[in-house]
Amino acid sequence: MPQRPQVIVTRRLPAAVEARLEARFGAEINRSGKALTGAQLAAAMGRCDVLACSVGDRIDAALLAKAGARLRLIANFGAGTDHIDLAAAQARGIAVTNTPDVLTEDTADIVLALILMALRRVGEGERALRGGSWGGWKPTDFLGRSLRGKRLGIVGMGRIGRAVARRAAAFGMEIHYHNRNRLPRNAESAIGAHWWPELDAMLPEMDLLSLNAPYGVETHHLIDARRLGLMRRDAWLINAARGGLVDQEALIAALEAGALAGAGLDVYPEEPEVDPRLIALPNTVLLPHLGSATMETRTAMGEKVIANILAFVEGRELPDRVI
Repeated sequence: MPQRPQVIVTRRLPAAVEARLEARFGAEINRSGKALTGAQLAAAMGRCDVLACSVGDRIDAALLAKAGARLRLIANFGAGTDHIDLAAAQARGIAVTNTPDVLTEDTADIVLALILMALRRVGEGERALRGGSWGGWKPTDFLGRSLRGKRLGIVGMGRIGRAVARRAAAFGMEIHYHNRNRLPRNAESAIGAHWWPELDAMLPEMDLLSLNAPYGVETHHLIDARRLGLMRRDAWLINAARGGLVDQEALIAALEAGALAGAGLDVYPEEPEVDPRLIALPNTVLLPHLGSATMETRTAMGEKVIANILAFVEGRELPDRVI
């Protein structure tokens, strides 16, 4: 790796991060405001040493096959790497890094925001006010549900899942979780969490289900039609992890049929496309992938990208190496 590698950044980043990337590496930054097409990505990967990409860039085996010999690092701006074919990258000797840890708290905040908006019908109320249909306070208008005492089932008790649990516990919710491994007893006791070894057993008992698991082959459509059928009709589904965790067709069918109270979503399987049937439903809260969208977190993520590139240039261990 040369001391001043050719770095191509696929999307706009916070100004301070862009300035550092340009000053240190002379980075080429896509400032168009649009995601690169597959052909543009292939061209970039054919002439750079480092590709700094993000979740909107689908880097599959076919694209990696067109990469130039000089590409040796994909520095991902984000914690999840499911949009990158890791096996294909590894086969070509391309390292992949990510930006873990720094987005935990802000993503957990968005999960709690979705819970509050869903149960308290915040989205419906705001739409009514902005649309001019609100006629003033009435005792029975926009009656939602209290958070206190509700049973929250968390699927995936990693950093974000535990941060969600802490927030929900502060609102008086009962914390339940399904995870491959059980948390240490002291961690469970701190938030009063109850572990369910079987997801199917947990689902019928929950008022809300929050998906915080990583996405991959094993978790694709983790929540499918069968599991949606196990949930109570007055339960809510919250997803701020990855759209592919849920069978969207099955979810829409359940919402349209009244088999679920509603859904709060920050992610979708074909972003930026959002199924118009979801938009039309009054019992959905829909956000545009806001999980880590604060200046502080996005800047911290950019600093991790820079740290990984610097380590690679200097021949040091990559601090956030995925492969």
